Order: sequence, then C-alpha cells, then structure tokens
Amino acid sequence: MSAASAEMILTEAEAAPEVEQALADLRGHMNLALARVRSLWKESAASLHPDLQVTGYKLLMFIDQAGTTHAHELSERLDMDKSVISRQVRMLESAGLLESRPDERDGRLRVLSATPRASAALRALSEQNAARMRKEIGELSVAEIRAASKVFRLLSEI
Repeated sequence: MSAASAEMILTEAEAAPEVEQALADLRGHMNLALARVRSLWKESAASLHPDLQVTGYKLLMFIDQAGTTHAHELSERLDMDKSVISRQVRMLESAGLLESRPDERDGRLRVLSATPRASAALRALSEQNAARMRKEIGELSVAEIRAASKVFRLLSEI
C-alpha cells in the first residue's frame, strides 16, 4: 500500500465520527422539521374546516395540484387504504371542498376535483407558508437553498 493510500484510509477513518455526528444532526433536524410540517398541516386543515383531518387535507392538496384524479390513483400515489380515501372524500364533499362526478370514459369511476373555494383557500395557505419560509430562511444564499433542496430530493428517493 502506498503512503498516499494509507493516509487516505486514515483520513477517512478519522472523518467517520465527524460524518456520523453530522448525519445524527441531520436526522435530528429532519425529525423536528417533520414534526413542524405535521403541525402546520393540522393548523391548515383546521383553517379550511374544523372537522378536516390532516389526511383529508393532504388528499385535498394532492387533488388540487393534480386538477382531477380518481380514488384509486390517490390510494396508489399516497399509499393509503381505499377505505380511508373513501371516508375522507365523503367528508371533503360534505364540507364543500371537493366535487365528484362520474368518469365519462368509465362510469364505475368518480372524477374528483377541488372546489373553487378549496383551491382559493389552498393557494392562500400556500402563500402564507411560503412567506413564513422566506422569513425563516431569508439569511441563506440561493446556493444554500439549492443545496438544502438537493438534500431533501435525495432523501425523498430513499
């Protein structure tokens, strides 16, 4: 083994505790961030309707972003049981946040879409949350924001 190779191995071994500590810090901050996101979802759901659960809020956000969708697609994309989807869809419809109509191509399916009122409320919430984020991370450079985004993208692919 060359002296350079031995030095590289030593340097990697010395760096291992530093890497492990950095990863532990990242996991800790991710846990806090995820807890905060869940809290924001809960607040946002309640602002749309007092009986709206976080699950229903997440469904409504997905439906609004998709434009239209079917319950089976929601089940697949969000990895949720169809019975949970059905209950939440019924609640969203009764709250006036979701519209459902028969699919023109397959009458067995229902096409789901957010109501105009729900879409407007979701846009307003999105703008509020974006303003909060800008306020909190305003000191970061564009490069730092892009680096953070890359980390989240990579973690979402695990």
